[in-house]
Amino acid sequence: MSQSKVTMEVGNDGVAVITISNPPVNALAIPIIDGLKEKFAEATGRNDVKAIVLTGKGGRFSGGFDINVFTKVHGTGDVSVMPDVSVDLVTNAVEDCKKPIVAAVEGLALGGGLEFAMGCHARIAAPRTQLGLPELSLGVIPGFGGTQRLPRLVGLSKAIEVMLSSKPIMSEEGKKLGLIDALVPSKELLKVSREWALDMAEGRKPWLRSLHRTDKIGSLSEAREVLRMARLQAKKTAPNLPQHQVCLDVIEEGIVHGGYSGVLKEAKVFKEIVLSDTSRGLVHVFLAQRATSKVPNVTDVGLKPRQVKKVAIIGGGLMGSGIATALIVNNIFVVLKEVNSEYLLKGIKTVEANVRGLANRGKMTKDKAEKALSMLKGVLDYSEFKDVDMVIEAVVENVALKQKIFSEIEKACPPHCILATNTSTIDLNLIGEKMNSQDRLIGAHFFSPAHLMPLLEIVRTQKTSPQIILDLMTVGKVIKKVPVVVGNCTGFAVNRTFFPYTQGSHLLVSLGVDAYRIDRVICNFGFPLGPFQLQDLAGYGVAFAVGQEYAKAFSDRIFKSPLLELLAKDGRNGKNNGKGYYIYEKGSKPKPDPSVLSIIEESRRLTNIMPGGKPISVTDREVLEMILFPVVNEACRVLDEGVVVRASDLDVASVLGMSFPSYRGGIVFWADMVGANHVYRSLKKWSEMYGSFYKPSKFLEERAMKGIPLSAPATSSASTKSRL
Repeated sequence: MSQSKVTMEVGNDGVAVITISNPPVNALAIPIIDGLKEKFAEATGRNDVKAIVLTGKGGRFSGGFDINVFTKVHGTGDVSVMPDVSVDLVTNAVEDCKKPIVAAVEGLALGGGLEFAMGCHARIAAPRTQLGLPELSLGVIPGFGGTQRLPRLVGLSKAIEVMLSSKPIMSEEGKKLGLIDALVPSKELLKVSREWALDMAEGRKPWLRSLHRTDKIGSLSEAREVLRMARLQAKKTAPNLPQHQVCLDVIEEGIVHGGYSGVLKEAKVFKEIVLSDTSRGLVHVFLAQRATSKVPNVTDVGLKPRQVKKVAIIGGGLMGSGIATALIVNNIFVVLKEVNSEYLLKGIKTVEANVRGLANRGKMTKDKAEKALSMLKGVLDYSEFKDVDMVIEAVVENVALKQKIFSEIEKACPPHCILATNTSTIDLNLIGEKMNSQDRLIGAHFFSPAHLMPLLEIVRTQKTSPQIILDLMTVGKVIKKVPVVVGNCTGFAVNRTFFPYTQGSHLLVSLGVDAYRIDRVICNFGFPLGPFQLQDLAGYGVAFAVGQEYAKAFSDRIFKSPLLELLAKDGRNGKNNGKGYYIYEKGSKPKPDPSVLSIIEESRRLTNIMPGGKPISVTDREVLEMILFPVVNEACRVLDEGVVVRASDLDVASVLGMSFPSYRGGIVFWADMVGANHVYRSLKKWSEMYGSFYKPSKFLEERAMKGIPLSAPATSSASTKSRL
């Protein structure tokens, strides 16, 4: 096993090359930071060293500070485990070193990695190297001097854009901006860096300390105006994210009071913000997403994934065409089957529009788009299925139709072929009832629009073979999705957990709460859309079909509202025909439709559940909790039944599949932050007032009573009934 270490070699030229080695990305773990302190002190003190080059092993400079340290801080609340790097090491030992230091950067220099490089006196980079400060995406700010040095090297506006977007730039752009001093081929990187360092030592090249520069900052009034605009923009785009405003405050400190003062404020503020709920939530989601790739008895039993080169898709509607798009833009051949030429042409046109849309938005080049479209073939029968590696059925939610299709494709496809369904709710055992090889049946549940949404829910039955699961996980990664493996039941993990979300909002409307207020409250919490606008977007047909499945499966805890039927009877179908709860006109934002209010009144009259016939009076917080606590309650049942491998999988799925705000850490993490006891007591109170929809689950009650977090692993008794 390769160990993490820092090495130093002094050449005959008098240049000490200090190398970071901590595969895979040379993360700056605490032992690495200690090693760097030691090597810089040694190089500074040695008489035979004239200059220093800092680099990373294995073609990567450094991916930044070790995120596991954050987890330790979040677990203990003890910030003292964060090492003092910014002042001690980057400023005092590196930037103020009496010998010139050159960063030889290759592959990536992200976060703390780039901050180290900016503390050096010059930066030489290989082509196509990623440079960035993504700390804000983890709820913190750059903590090794990045808020101060980046504006001084690339100018204030660009530095703010790089930090607030958390997106990397390439070394080519870095060179134009002045962040990189020279671009050289990878094989010459060390040689040129050594020469550059010696040229600085001997006065042939300028020796610059980034923190002391002011030439790119502009006047104080200009800088303040840039910061003012950035604050307004951040308030608009990231209203619930404190790290954006904090970062701008710290940048301003350095501009007004000087770089060193800025570095001191940055270090102080970093230690405060790392303990924020936002940072806890974002770090949790980041690590939880990595954990989804570990599935017991699948990824740990020595199986090798098989390559999937050609996929057949049955059904070219919204979902089928979206899935086809996701596959062809990632170099997988697709055979798209429809029942007639008219539908087939429509499906192919949708795929073309999707691909062109990606090209127009700069997500892919025109050449790549054309190549992708050449990988699509439309068919009307099964003759092309004889050499496919996978079939994905994406037809309407109709059990009999799906059963018929699977009986047919089982005969038409080769014996190694993965047989997948994109159903969003129907139990897989029902679909596979008439099949012989049920070990090849698996759910590949994409979220709409399938070529854009990042989640792939992989549904396995008791019979699905581990090889098939592993193969589909691999396809998921190839097409840049996050695959989450779940067990089989109505609605699976994500849709099942969230079915009370829509029903809860309908129940509140029936109790007299304004639908548009509900949408506002949910958006203020951090969802991109409220439940009613979301329903408009999906179209009412989906809601009807799915609602019937839930009514059959979970009859003890559903709330039935006549509202959708009344809307449909009034000729509305949401965004599809421009009329729903909102009015949709091309080129303008959706506007609430006042004529809906009489339909809502009619629905309230029919449900007749307002206490004393009067609307209930609730705060915004209660509105939020009355919608989201039933979701938490269903998540508890999903955990209790072992539908997911671990609670954090449900967090990732809720963020990527349902747009639950990532900075709140996902549905289970958020519930633990709120406290199981508060969730339980609230549900109990509402179930007494408004019925069984709110009745707390046994799992929630037990956890609340014993003070156990909802995310803690289930006891062995629960796991015996596990669906995984």
